[in-house]
Amino acid sequence: MASVKDLKDLSPQELDEFRNDMRHSAAHVLAEAVLKLHPEAKLTIGPTIEVGFYYDFDVDEPFTPDDLKAIEKEMRRSINRNSKFVEREVTREEAREQVLDNPYKVEILDGIPEGTRVTFCSHSDGAFEDLCRGGHVEQTVDIKAFKLLSTAGAYWRGDENNKMLQRVYGTAWESKEAQADYLHRIEEAERRDHRKLGRELGLFFFDPIAPASPFFLPKGAFVVNELTAFVRDLYKRYDYKEVITPQIFNTDLWRKSGHYDNYADNMFFINIDETEYGVKPMNCPAAAMLYGSETHSYRELPLRYADFGRLHRYERSGVTHGLTRVRSLTQDDAHIFSTMDQIGSEIRGFLDMLRDSYEVFGFDNPRFTLSLRPEKRVGIDDMWDRAESALEEILADSGFEYETVSGEGAFYGPKIDIFVPDALKREWQLGTVQLDFSLPERFNLEYAAEDGARHKVVVIHRAMLGSIERFLGVLIEHLGGAFPLWLAPLQAVIVPIADRHVAYAHDVKEILEKHGLRVEVNDSSDRMNAKIRAAQLQKVPYMLVVGDREAEENAVAVRTRTGGNLGAVSITEVVESLVKETEQKSLEPLLSATDD
Repeated sequence: MASVKDLKDLSPQELDEFRNDMRHSAAHVLAEAVLKLHPEAKLTIGPTIEVGFYYDFDVDEPFTPDDLKAIEKEMRRSINRNSKFVEREVTREEAREQVLDNPYKVEILDGIPEGTRVTFCSHSDGAFEDLCRGGHVEQTVDIKAFKLLSTAGAYWRGDENNKMLQRVYGTAWESKEAQADYLHRIEEAERRDHRKLGRELGLFFFDPIAPASPFFLPKGAFVVNELTAFVRDLYKRYDYKEVITPQIFNTDLWRKSGHYDNYADNMFFINIDETEYGVKPMNCPAAAMLYGSETHSYRELPLRYADFGRLHRYERSGVTHGLTRVRSLTQDDAHIFSTMDQIGSEIRGFLDMLRDSYEVFGFDNPRFTLSLRPEKRVGIDDMWDRAESALEEILADSGFEYETVSGEGAFYGPKIDIFVPDALKREWQLGTVQLDFSLPERFNLEYAAEDGARHKVVVIHRAMLGSIERFLGVLIEHLGGAFPLWLAPLQAVIVPIADRHVAYAHDVKEILEKHGLRVEVNDSSDRMNAKIRAAQLQKVPYMLVVGDREAEENAVAVRTRTGGNLGAVSITEVVESLVKETEQKSLEPLLSATDD
């Protein structure tokens, strides 16, 4: 049993353990409350999750928001009674007798391995007891802060062939302050939800006609193209050669690469002229075909092929999520063909490029993991030993802090994954670099060494932003949809105060557009403040208001999307500042303003 005393003295690991026990205990209190209010309900499972807990119930009618309020009120009554959590061990026969009228608990009991302790946990002086493996706080008042969040349907055991249950989600924290901070982050996450903002800002939408495959509107297509151009500029600096490869290949290719045996469940297949073809889920085999189409010397290496080809992966409908988990995607994908001696410099160079690039988008303090061989893999152990040792040595020498994760490598080789925290402190895996000794063996990819001998190349798979679609979804939530000036589809809206100012507004627009700036004139009949508000809701970086004074002084009155007001600024200064801010890819506006 965890203790609530001296929480401030707990280590992060101990605090996590306490939270887990507290949330598990809260799930018990939830189950008790539901049974009091809905005696006909059957209990199933009630585990903890990352920031809370849930419990699934078999009930005749779905829970309503009013039901949740009543359940939460009953939970508070139970907590305030300050009863102890008491665990007791029983025999399997005793347990079966106690749960005999609940088929869900019987199934859970039957799934407990032989030789494992079978325990029940009770509180409310034994008035409520549940089959449970343990892990609770000492007493109910140790659940310092909790809240029920939502309810949803959930199939028993996650199997759509089973009965639909009612799942109640909740959260619990060691203090009201910690819970308030979490709830604020939840509200902020909802406000920043990229699916919601994508629609509101006219960036993209989804339709069942193409499940989990986004339609990009002109503004969204602009952002995608700018992200791609950003990567292309880096490729010029780091000597990558861009290639274009087919999207559909005979399955002979996927068998040769190992994807047919190891990745087929995530692929789309079609039959053409009685022959099976696979739509490419990744570019690796195509890159191997390119390299193998010519002979190569050590003088050409490293050879860096970049491919923005569209990929298609079958993701189950239950796991697709906006742009962050799609079936149709484009990656800033590249494959580097190198000698063994070049591995270190190539991966170090990529990590440097990646770190500098993330700073442009405001992603700081990336975290690195080294993922080692999975159970289902290709290649011999000696090959994996060499690949894992090479990556570990590079990370150790780089000075980056990293964590080793067993079993999470790609089926063809170990990898380094890079995670970045967003503005809400949520981590996202974006970049990756993977070492592959298998592909050269499968495709006989060689080069002529200095002594004339033939040697196998090493393939380095790498992506910096990863899926462009996923990166855009993450970026929208990180920035709350407020793109920096260089990435904003519309950089400024010119707002004439009255009809007589419309001509001057268009003159200003023409000047700004000549300098490559993206601007529009709002010459609608709306009032000035309404026009400004509309532009702010669209996250347009600048509003340039023009009236009599501005026309006389060859100036504009500058407003910002955050409500800042600079007053009158000359057109020359506005052009210089906006061009400079765009070219520097600045996250902060160079035309600084004081908030009203």
